[in-house]
Amino acid sequence: MIVVIDGPAGSGKSSTAKAVAAQLQIQFLDSGALYRVATLVYLNSDKNYDTFFDLLEESKISFHFKDGKFHAFLNNEEVSDEIRSMEVSEHVSEVASNPDVRKYVNDLMREVVKSDIYIADGRDLGTAVFPDAALKFFMVADLETRAKRRYEEVKTQGKNVTLQEVKANIAQRDATDSNRSSDPLKQADDAILVDTSDMNFDEQVAFISQKIEQLISQQKT
Repeated sequence: MIVVIDGPAGSGKSSTAKAVAAQLQIQFLDSGALYRVATLVYLNSDKNYDTFFDLLEESKISFHFKDGKFHAFLNNEEVSDEIRSMEVSEHVSEVASNPDVRKYVNDLMREVVKSDIYIADGRDLGTAVFPDAALKFFMVADLETRAKRRYEEVKTQGKNVTLQEVKANIAQRDATDSNRSSDPLKQADDAILVDTSDMNFDEQVAFISQKIEQLISQQKT
């Protein structure tokens, strides 16, 4: 079974999905992290798309969720911290908008969720990747709130960046994600809207966990 949370950058979907997975003892799949690993491959190719696609096909991308953290690996080396750099953030929407990259990552995710119960977060999971997901959420928050959240996250990693830079980056990613020709960011018709602008973290985790528990309970009866 797959449960998905879609939404714009900084809406809190990734941290919420991880907390829900830990609370309900289910698996977590961070689609955004996989696109960030692909972006790292792109940067390693010196931003040359011809070389990039060859490198991507030759690369081994793997991952696991342990102790509340999504661990991403590129060719058996952990890159969980490296993929959160501002350089990766500045290019991830560009790379993720490429149809060939999307197919590569989508195929990878579909293969993984064939067994067990997963919760995943991303931009187009409920509309393009898993249109038949058992449960769909679309998480939003105003730009200022999202920028402050992402800024605090980046600062805790010791990175030198300003709030305005983070805000500008998120605004640019919003525009790119919403207007790309391949699987743009949008709310699925059957997704539950979760506006976290005025919700604290525990409240949003509790709301989504309750919905999943209700579904699991219904399936058992």
